[in-house]
Parts: sequence; structure tokens; C-alpha cells
Amino acid sequence: MIYRGLKIKLHPQVYEPAEDTFLLARNLKIKEGDIALDMGTGTGIIALLMARKARFVLGVDVNPIAVELAKENAKLNGITNVDFLLSDLFQNVEGKFDIITFNAPYLPGKPEKPIDLALVGGENGREVLDRFLEDFPNYLKKDGVVQIVQSSITGIEETIKKLESKGFSAEVTAKEKYFFEEIVVISAKRA
Repeated sequence: MIYRGLKIKLHPQVYEPAEDTFLLARNLKIKEGDIALDMGTGTGIIALLMARKARFVLGVDVNPIAVELAKENAKLNGITNVDFLLSDLFQNVEGKFDIITFNAPYLPGKPEKPIDLALVGGENGREVLDRFLEDFPNYLKKDGVVQIVQSSITGIEETIKKLESKGFSAEVTAKEKYFFEEIVVISAKRA
């Protein structure tokens, strides 16, 4: 697959970039020289797009196949200011970032195989997202921005309220409608 000049190899056990990925890609708030974190990096496509402006990008994923694929995609495109790490959310992450992106899994259920980790967000579809919302402020610089891709299936208003309760001003900065859901990008900074 080729997207905005990037060659991206795919793998059946890694989430293939889709409408939600491209919505985030078109609305990234990355600035020149940023230090960026791409949570749930998958193929690495968002991390690699951010690397065009960022000083350094860390992409993390809970799926070891995704981490290896993202490394391969960076090499394939000759991008060196990026690193990929196996991590369950922030478990193995250190430091603070100017921007954190997360295309959160949101389907209710229990992950059965590696690919499900990108899609299934726990019993009610929000567990993974809620864990992320709990921890991310510890990894975001004072004037940093967080961008979350979310489906209307798992309560956009709930996410905005949780961000506001942590002292962030949050807004939907992009959205697209599909048959049974709306996909949005929520961007937030400390208020």
C-alpha cells in the first residue's frame, strides 16, 4: 500500500490502515521539532507521517507483530528518527511528549488473537481508552496536545468529560459519518 508517498507493508495480524487512520493522518497537530508518541502504532503509518516534521517519534503497540512490521516500514521508507517499542499502553514508555496520538480500539468484547488488540477495547469497548485517559497526562509536556480517534459507539461525550475533569480543554477537530457510527478526532490541551 502507498499513502502520501509512504510505502506501507501490511500483515494479516496487524490492523490495516483504514478510514479512522486516514482521518487522523489528515488532521495531525504535529509541529516542526516535536517529540511525538504514537500509541497503538500498528503498521507505523501515523508515526512515520509525524516523523516528517518531528524531531523524534516513538511508536508503541501491544502486538509484537505490529512492532516488527512498523520497524520494517520505517526501514523501507528510510525513516530513522523513529523507534518502535512493545508496550501495553504506557507500561514501557518513558519521558514526556509534545504530542500523543491514539487510535483507540473500541469494539466491545475480549481479544482472541493479535489483530483483535487493535479493535477490541474490552468488555464495554472503553477499558483500553479509559486506561489511556488515566495515564497520558503524566507523559504529556505542559503545552502538549493529545489526539484521540474514537467512534461514537463508545461515547465521545464521555471521553471529552473525562479529559475536562483532568484539566484539559477538548474538542472534536474532525469527524466522518459511516453506516452505523461516526468516527471523530478529539484534540485536547491543558486548559
